[in-house]
Amino acid sequence: MTQTISRLNSTDADFLTQLKQLLAFEESSDHEVHQRVLDIIANVRSKGDQAVLEYTNQFDHCSLTQASELELSQAKLKAAWDNLPKDKAEALETAANRVRVYAEKQKLESWQYTEADGTMLGQKITPLDRAGLYVPGGKAAYPSSVLMNAIPAKVAGVRELIMVVPTPQGVTNELVLAAAYLAGVDRVFTIGGAQAVAALAYGTETIPAVEKIVGPGNIYVATAKKLVFGQVGIDMIAGPSEILIICDGKTDPDWIAMDLFSQAEHDEDAQAILLSDDAEFLEAVMQSIDKLLPEMERAEIIKASLARRGALIKVDSLEQAADVANTIAPEHLELSVQDPEALCAHIRNAGAIFMGRYTAEALGDYCAGPNHVLPTSGTARFSSPLGVYDFQKRSSLIFCSAEGANTLGKTASVLARGESLTAHARSAEYRLK
Repeated sequence: MTQTISRLNSTDADFLTQLKQLLAFEESSDHEVHQRVLDIIANVRSKGDQAVLEYTNQFDHCSLTQASELELSQAKLKAAWDNLPKDKAEALETAANRVRVYAEKQKLESWQYTEADGTMLGQKITPLDRAGLYVPGGKAAYPSSVLMNAIPAKVAGVRELIMVVPTPQGVTNELVLAAAYLAGVDRVFTIGGAQAVAALAYGTETIPAVEKIVGPGNIYVATAKKLVFGQVGIDMIAGPSEILIICDGKTDPDWIAMDLFSQAEHDEDAQAILLSDDAEFLEAVMQSIDKLLPEMERAEIIKASLARRGALIKVDSLEQAADVANTIAPEHLELSVQDPEALCAHIRNAGAIFMGRYTAEALGDYCAGPNHVLPTSGTARFSSPLGVYDFQKRSSLIFCSAEGANTLGKTASVLARGESLTAHARSAEYRLK
């Protein structure tokens, strides 16, 4: 099996144009999907539980008659955890503990300071009251996603965490339910799709409305999250998975080929790119790709992904590789080099940075500790991984003493009158000595 993959060279006159074409990706904006989701949201808003039941029966091939059947009990979650095979339970617990320890370091704390005249200024940190977690169901089973979304919320102090997960034909995934129990999810409803997002955003008689919705889903879920944003907060609209590897040519090429596969196997739109200043190494990786690809269970998906959006790119130096990486702003960036800390100093745009030859990106997906919910499609230029801070609000604190009100009032008065906002000015002036 000879794999097709783009080959770029930074010395080419049209390199940046080629790179831009390689990175270009726009999810098909299907008007029918958009309209269908709008209809579903409107129906859930007006009919509540009844609409959710109808959609669940229709799309998940269930035969539910009342909304109470949609909720899974804590006893069922606990039973899923108690009945897990020992190796799975230990792996899940190890991952959960590591995610929790890392999340604890992210907690924002309230602060304040007092000025000489007694005026106090500060910031109050408050957790969200209630958050919603969407978990894909059916053939997909993502217990790691449950941990990555739920644990930061609980560390932040979210009072109630509501999880929704579709269960086609009533089939639940025990590993997902066990992860929900371990992460401290408060309530679980067996619903999915745009109707689940609408229920979380607006609430029904049974399903409580939340302040923020997080978690991955298909195009219907992503579209629904876009449309309810403003009514609630959302984490992000995630694009296809991405990996960018910078290698100095000294890592085993089989390792690098498999690291590229690890993201390419997600789906045909995933993107896997390798940058190196060693042309011979790029050829060695190409040989590894051809050798290892036939062994892969998802070989056809990997093959399509690499052919459509993958690339091997020759650069002049590792510093230039860092410049290219900053242009790409990848979701996952592996620095498979002798001195990753030195190279990391040049990186400005990346969701997560995996440093050194032994740090496979897959470790970050499951158990390293940092969150695997990361910005994609170049959005790492301005956004960050999901974290505890996404479940906390910041409120400004202002307390004025009489002396402070006198000093600040004069300044406010001048500025307010400069903007012709007389009531603003007089409100401040009433408090002047």
